[in-house]
Amino acid sequence: MSRPPVALASLGGTITMTGNGDGGVRPSLTAADLVSAVPGLADAADLTVTTLATSPGASLGAADLRRCLTWACDSVRTGAAGAVIVQGTDTIEETAYFLDLHWDRDEPLVVTGAMRNPAAPGADGPANLYAAVATAADPASRGLGALVVLNDTVHAAHRVRKTHTSALQAFASPGFGALGHVAECRVRYGNPVARHRPLPLPPEDRPRPRVAMVETCFDDDGGLLAYAAAEYDGVVLAGFGVGHVPAALAETVSAARVPVVLASRTGAGSTASRTYGFPGSERDLIARGAIPAGFLDARKSRILLGSLLALGVPEERLRAEFAARGAGAPGPTVGCESG
Repeated sequence: MSRPPVALASLGGTITMTGNGDGGVRPSLTAADLVSAVPGLADAADLTVTTLATSPGASLGAADLRRCLTWACDSVRTGAAGAVIVQGTDTIEETAYFLDLHWDRDEPLVVTGAMRNPAAPGADGPANLYAAVATAADPASRGLGALVVLNDTVHAAHRVRKTHTSALQAFASPGFGALGHVAECRVRYGNPVARHRPLPLPPEDRPRPRVAMVETCFDDDGGLLAYAAAEYDGVVLAGFGVGHVPAALAETVSAARVPVVLASRTGAGSTASRTYGFPGSERDLIARGAIPAGFLDARKSRILLGSLLALGVPEERLRAEFAARGAGAPGPTVGCESG
């Protein structure tokens, strides 16, 4: 029986880390090294492997992700049924969302990594690699965009969060749950999700806008928000609860000359829009110009705002995109032309 062709590329991360004699581990293994250590992987797919980088997840940037998108597009254009990207888990919840925003193919783009390095007891890298390849090879994964697969669980990129520093079950999709699970080498989907229209990548020679993420806290005097609003191209404000800040910060939102997106710092649930009416409430901040993020958390809101600003979209389209993509039940959304 023929095996589906799947392309796999590594950016580095814990899954590739080995000891260096000074008490710490660092990225060193190649994609070929990773694949050779997974029993039965050759039976799951006809793999083509590439090493794009050997970096920790914390050091990845937009240029790395653009390179990933180019590689993945070329791979599926030349016949791959799906593509797998291996990276450090520190930033997966953000990088996967960036990839999902710009992935314009039906073939699945799967992101995976590991919580334990290869020398650690109970290293999870081989199992995660197998599950990711099985997910990318499965026809049922088509049309779902970018997926995150760890611990035999399949998550939508726009929902997933890292919720623990070191546990194997560190990744979860608060609010709506995971899309499915990998069992006996097959993906079983039980929570399907519709996709939004992908955004075009902005021209490569256009500088990516600087977007700050500011989390409010008890007795916040607003100084950091004021600085961010003056020095950056956009700000994501992670507020209390459903989108609240101290009353003293409200005027700073009014005075901001850049877009301010209002998210929640809690990690699950949506911002409100009309429940509370006190100074600094979500209703007050929206009236002052803040853009509610809905179910998008602050980190994903920062990725989306940066992408939209890079495309030069007007304010009304910024609001429409956040309203649609933060609604929690994805469907068709407004288009975005570059430039």
